[in-house]
Amino acid sequence: MPHRLIVLTQLMCLGWAISNATAAETPPNVVIILGDDQAWTDFGFMGHPVIQTPHLDRLAGESAAFVRGYVPSSLCRPSLATLMTGRYPHEHKISGNDPPKGTDRKEMLRHIHSLPTLPKWLGEKGYLSLQTGKWWEGNYKEGGFTHGMTHGDPAKGGRHGDLGLKIGREGNQPVADFLDQAKGKPFFIWYAPMLPHTPHTPPERLLKKYQTTDRPLTIAKYLAMCEWWDEHVGEILKMLDERKLRDNTLVVFVTDNGWIQRPDANGFAPKSKRSPYDGGLRAPILVRWPGHVAPGRFETPVSSIDIAPTILKACGVTPQSPLPGRDLLDIAKQNGKSDRTALFGEIFEHDVADIDRPAKSLEYRWTLWNNRWKLIVPTAKDAAAELYDVLEDPKEERNQAAMQPELVQKLTESLDAWWTPER
Repeated sequence: MPHRLIVLTQLMCLGWAISNATAAETPPNVVIILGDDQAWTDFGFMGHPVIQTPHLDRLAGESAAFVRGYVPSSLCRPSLATLMTGRYPHEHKISGNDPPKGTDRKEMLRHIHSLPTLPKWLGEKGYLSLQTGKWWEGNYKEGGFTHGMTHGDPAKGGRHGDLGLKIGREGNQPVADFLDQAKGKPFFIWYAPMLPHTPHTPPERLLKKYQTTDRPLTIAKYLAMCEWWDEHVGEILKMLDERKLRDNTLVVFVTDNGWIQRPDANGFAPKSKRSPYDGGLRAPILVRWPGHVAPGRFETPVSSIDIAPTILKACGVTPQSPLPGRDLLDIAKQNGKSDRTALFGEIFEHDVADIDRPAKSLEYRWTLWNNRWKLIVPTAKDAAAELYDVLEDPKEERNQAAMQPELVQKLTESLDAWWTPER
């Protein structure tokens, strides 16, 4: 090799080492963008034939796109608590949306008080943090945020976001204001507009795009909401670009749970939200951090349980107690390879039966094994387990449990090793 080329190669390697050292010394800003009640199929980058999502399509093209992402539980509050804590619902104990009838809502806040959360962890590193949108856990300060919109006072209408739910539908100025205020300091943003969640009230200009003579109005409204949501995502990404924050900001996109719009009425269809089926559990996960993870599309099943440990590792934070998730950036760098053979999750009743004992509200446990076999185990004594090959049968219409009892037994044992509920 010519001497000049050797020197050039050495300088390039030195430059890469310096770049990596600088990156390690300068932890990234973090933005979590949270969709609300949207099916895993309902994006352009996932191949939907009608819905237009150009901003999310662009983000997917710039990200490590895990198109077979899952959430452990298909209901918003436990799903969001998992994102915040990196724990399964039976571990963080926020298993349902509402407390037992007659119980003060504030009683449910004891768990967020006692647990580390992303804002608390990052706060130790000097991060400022902003809460917007859906937030069930009382005042934003309960979760460790330094800034926020949700007051959390039940007497003033506080339940799952109150004033925070103005974000998106009434503009995104609070995010812009926070970015300008945080200038020069690392930040974490929780951007969780209740979109495309009901009420499905899209702008008329978008609704007209999706109205056809053979399409029910309820469907047209939902489709238009998905595009409206995409516009809001584009606005947040533009804010980062305009402030030259793109390169050192880790952006994560995921939805809290799936949704299949009923064609005949408002509300969700069976096998979607609150169910143990992929229509409620699948959620593509996008991770963008320019210069640190190359764009790519991965079929490796991953979980939103992986998001917290991914963020913490990128920011140089080591939790005192290990988290159960994996580092998505590492999986992406390994071209989608992971040592994990199974995903796990659980479905609980909407209203919890016992604030401190999630098992009292448990309806199903589920596992996805070897990238394709999905076992659903109900807690009801008269209900049988269900087994699906989700690669060949993505709508989970052909239950193979009776034909493969040995596989059912094997996966049930795997579920029991993960968590055996004590009722």
